[in-house]
Amino acid sequence: MTEPAAPQPATDDHAAAVARLILDIPDFPEPGVLFRDLTPVFADPLALRAATLGITEPFAGRFDHIGGIEARGFFLSGAGSALTGAGILAIRKAGKLPRTTIREEYALEYGTAAIEVHEGELEPGAKVLIVDDVLATGGTVAAAARLVERAGWEVAGISVVAELEDLGGRALLEDRYEVFSLLKF
Repeated sequence: MTEPAAPQPATDDHAAAVARLILDIPDFPEPGVLFRDLTPVFADPLALRAATLGITEPFAGRFDHIGGIEARGFFLSGAGSALTGAGILAIRKAGKLPRTTIREEYALEYGTAAIEVHEGELEPGAKVLIVDDVLATGGTVAAAARLVERAGWEVAGISVVAELEDLGGRALLEDRYEVFSLLKF
């Protein structure tokens, strides 16, 4: 078995390898919404590697674990773990974890949702890079960052494959956290 490859610097090539596979789906999940579908990126091993290197390299040497937000953040945290040797922190939707959890609620357009982590899953002070596929309004990612901090861990940064700039998610985060996006739309 070979050792995982060391992360390479994020380059325009990483972004290009990912961008060419993102599909624009008009009127999904409702009329007037343009959905950026990254599932073709996850299906292509070279593009998945490029996306993962692209979002982990800016934080190289600054994290012990990669916190993947359910669901597509799981793909990135798993691939990131394989490439960097970092552990994974599963940031799950409420009710999915079997042991004692710490829970963080956040606002949705109509109501609230919650995410959870296992209490004591990581050692105190562990450095967690939070990853997800898309940064839109920032509500879920901000909740994940608050959850990591409430658990006694440190947010090493927030990194996403694609940022939807017109939805303003970065403004919710960048005063407190370093935020990186491989692509901006």
